[in-house]
Amino acid sequence: MKISVLGAGRWGSFLSWYLNRQNNEVYLYGNEDSRAYKALKETGKNAYFELPKNITLSCDLEFSVKRAEIIVISISAQSLREFIKRVVAIGLDDRKVVLCMKGVESDTGKRLTEVATEEGVKADNLAVWVGPGHLQEFVNGKPNCMVIDSTNDELKRYLADNLKSDLIRFYYGEDLIGSEIGAAAKNVMGIAAGMLDGAGLTTLKGPLMARGAREVARLIKAMGGNELSAYGLCHLGDYETTLFSEFSNNRRYGQAYVTGEKFEKLAEGVMTTKALKTLGEKYGVELPITNAIYNTLFCGKNWKDELPALFERATRKEFN
Repeated sequence: MKISVLGAGRWGSFLSWYLNRQNNEVYLYGNEDSRAYKALKETGKNAYFELPKNITLSCDLEFSVKRAEIIVISISAQSLREFIKRVVAIGLDDRKVVLCMKGVESDTGKRLTEVATEEGVKADNLAVWVGPGHLQEFVNGKPNCMVIDSTNDELKRYLADNLKSDLIRFYYGEDLIGSEIGAAAKNVMGIAAGMLDGAGLTTLKGPLMARGAREVARLIKAMGGNELSAYGLCHLGDYETTLFSEFSNNRRYGQAYVTGEKFEKLAEGVMTTKALKTLGEKYGVELPITNAIYNTLFCGKNWKDELPALFERATRKEFN
């Protein structure tokens, strides 16, 4: 297949590496002014691997879009709306579009597939690729499982069946709302986990996992999805890589926030916290963990007050 990956950051570059490994004809687009693109252009590698020489690297978006049968987008979630406008303006025709990114638009609370369809991508040609995994482990041959979901059953089966390998076993998603919200919300839980690590309260990550999944399940249900999705690969199944891994940017961000260390990498969970706060208010769902992180990051509240308060709430039924 001819596949263009739009976004030459660490995850986008990995996707090009993975898809090339599957013997596809791969094009990798990056912004010519970005550090990631410049590094690939000048050295042929990044901090994680050497880019295979048969991957075509380009800063020409029109060239990259028009060469592809399938377009995989991997950029910051908050940049999607403006970026997808540029892609649609080039002309998608019947190209398949796969969003391999996790987040919710912070200002609107819109899921990323909602953003894409609002800007002109056909829902039948649109899918998401989400679930656990770190590129540092994939490139060293350590496998994981992921999910492809879409409102188009034929499309998700086509993608999952053709993109699977010994490194990634794909599952067919059954709930697009749950897949997207669950995948995005796990980054918020990752920040909370990092804060607990930084505060020396790692023992509370078990309760965080249990209550976090329940919190997200309530939101998914209120939005019209299947609450069981919160316990699948896109959310609970991604906790190991997000709440515990040394490679998790969101966990590391939360830890650095508490310890006062500098952390400059992208942590998608920060803006997702704001988006989930909006969704909780819109759908009337109580999100105590999300709200505690929101109060800390956006309202100037002290984490020393917000985090312990989560575990000092009134006694209640476990599965409430």
